[in-house]
Amino acid sequence: MKEWLIEHKGGFNVDCTAKNEYGKISVTEEVIATVAGVSAVDCYGIVAMASKRATDGIVELLGSENITRGVKTKIVDDKISVDLFIIVQYGVSIAAVARSAMETVKYNIENLTGMPVVAVNITVEGIRVEGKK
Repeated sequence: MKEWLIEHKGGFNVDCTAKNEYGKISVTEEVIATVAGVSAVDCYGIVAMASKRATDGIVELLGSENITRGVKTKIVDDKISVDLFIIVQYGVSIAAVARSAMETVKYNIENLTGMPVVAVNITVEGIRVEGKK
């Protein structure tokens, strides 16, 4: 496992840096959020990420260009925790979809960054119901 140095650069900007004999690798929180969002949307039963507007509690469906707005990441003591806000498809088992998303997101972040993920929390913000044809 790589040794990661976490550097807080003010505000919410965090750099995770690993050094080895060849140089260093820096991964920002936004990259981790992007990996988490893309991994979640690829899971069966998840139709989109959701962003809840704090002012009125309205949930908005996010397209692929805003996928990180449905993801919150926290890095503490070289460990990552991820919160996902999702919209699921009507008729699927929410528990099964959430389990699949947790495993997939954890695996992809650890595989791509080499950093340990200690928690993947899922909040289902809505269910998309397709009209019958």
